[in-house]
Amino acid sequence: MKKATFTFALLAIVLLSACKNENTETAQISEATINDVVVEAPKKSDLEYLYVTATSGLSLREFDNLNSEKLAVMPYGTKVKLKLIEENETMNVGGIKGGMHQVEYNNKTGYAFNGYLSEFFPPEKNAKAEFYIDDLKATHPRATFTETMGGTASNPTNTETVLLPTNKWHEAYYIAQKLYDIPLALAFPNPKGRDNQTITNPKKPEYLFSSELKIEREADQLKAVTYHQAGEGYGSNITITLEGDMMKIEWTAVVD
Repeated sequence: MKKATFTFALLAIVLLSACKNENTETAQISEATINDVVVEAPKKSDLEYLYVTATSGLSLREFDNLNSEKLAVMPYGTKVKLKLIEENETMNVGGIKGGMHQVEYNNKTGYAFNGYLSEFFPPEKNAKAEFYIDDLKATHPRATFTETMGGTASNPTNTETVLLPTNKWHEAYYIAQKLYDIPLALAFPNPKGRDNQTITNPKKPEYLFSSELKIEREADQLKAVTYHQAGEGYGSNITITLEGDMMKIEWTAVVD
């Protein structure tokens, strides 16, 4: 009887020791799991700088909302240091979806709407597309420029095609506006609207017969944006489309 009691006691001690070790290992695993949990911080970008594309300048604000105090106005073309990026599209400004990046400008750190910030340095008004793309290739080698001649001897045509490594319509529109002189009075079109729409330039100069923006949409998504102008003996079209993951700007001029 004593032997059975001793055996039972020994078995109980072994089981208790095993349970204790198991609980210890479980606690260690739980602690390791907790320690391995990564708390997501505001994301930093591989990009170091961005450029202001808003023609009238872009506001630098104290906090990440459009009602926050304005710290400064950053002029068109300004190169600003990118601190933190906002990936979520938390707002819509003039048909452009985006959020507020944290940037540094003139020794001030604040927030700016990223719809008017681009990794492409913006061209000056009437800059030559070929030269602009040549310069842009230094940082974006996929950017391309091609030029072709066509038509007839009496009605020659000249076509320039620009491909930009972005899928953002507004970026392509602002670059086309500078390279090919799309009137500033014709603002970037809202993606939402009728499938086919024509907007006449409210400031059309007298020497032009027509100056208008033609917009093609499908399910509130832009499909093509074309600026057409015509005057005595000539006409031109500037068409913007999405080609795969690239934005395409095509300018065609016709001499009558």
